[in-house]
Amino acid sequence: MSKKTGYFFLRISMGINFFGHGLVRLTKLQDFADGMTAGFEKSWLPQVLVHAFSTALPFLEFTIGLLLMIGFKTRVAAMSGASLIVLLLFGSSTVENWEAMGIQMIYAGLFYMLISKIEDNNLAVDRK
Repeated sequence: MSKKTGYFFLRISMGINFFGHGLVRLTKLQDFADGMTAGFEKSWLPQVLVHAFSTALPFLEFTIGLLLMIGFKTRVAAMSGASLIVLLLFGSSTVENWEAMGIQMIYAGLFYMLISKIEDNNLAVDRK
């Protein structure tokens, strides 16, 4: 498999992952935001900030995922996804959710690959 084909499948996979997270959460936005906020009750983070972030998160995931799936603004989408993972890592650390952080570190590595190998992004709307 060529590097460009491999990049395509990684980009599509990350896109579907983020798009799916966002889509499912958007259909139950209030329940998701309330649940995430409740999960951070013992955190020192202000609850109003947690609730605002958890309300915005599905929209961000949906948009980043859609952009990655179609390969439009791929660099911006990948950097946005990586930045979102940094925020999620920070939040997870405040509630000592080490298991979630392990999974988020995998995402960080995958976004590193998408960003650092952007020259392999030929099968994308960006290249049309």
